[in-house]
Amino acid sequence: MRVNLSINGRKHSDDVEARTLLVHYIRDIAGLTGTHVGCETSLCGACTVLVDGKAVKSCTMLAVQAEGASITTIEGLAKDGKLHPVQEGFWECHGLQCGYCTPGMILASVDLLSRNQNPSEAEIRHALEGNLCRCTGYQHIIDAVQYAAEKMRGGKAA
Repeated sequence: MRVNLSINGRKHSDDVEARTLLVHYIRDIAGLTGTHVGCETSLCGACTVLVDGKAVKSCTMLAVQAEGASITTIEGLAKDGKLHPVQEGFWECHGLQCGYCTPGMILASVDLLSRNQNPSEAEIRHALEGNLCRCTGYQHIIDAVQYAAEKMRGGKAA
C-alpha cells in the first residue's frame, strides 16, 4: 500500500505493508530515530508523536492510518537551531536522565500546552500519565513543563 504523509514539514510517499506500524515507518523508512520503541503495547509512551497536532502513541497506529496527516517528531520541534520551550524546560529543569522516554514526554507536553497554557501540577501529571519514566521521580519533568508553560505565556521562566 502507498502512504502519503508529512513528517516535520517534509512530504513522504512510500509503499508499505498494510501492517506497518507508524513507529516503524518513522524509524525504519523515514530514518528518524528520535521516536523510540519501548513496549509496543501502548503502555510506555516512548513512541509518542504529534499527528495533526495531537499526541498519539505511534505503536498503536498503522502507517496507512496516517494517510495525509502531518506528523511531528522530536526532530521537528526545534526551529532554526532554537529549542522548543518544552525542550528547553527539560534541559533547564533536568527533566531527563537516560533520555529514552524524553521524546515522548516532550511531545505529550507540547500537546498539553497547546490545549492548556497554564496547567496545574495535577493536570500535567494527568496529561503525562501514559508516559513512563524509569529513571526520574517525575518532579523534574513536571518542573520542565511548568517552565515551558511560563515561557510560552511570555513570562520569565525560572
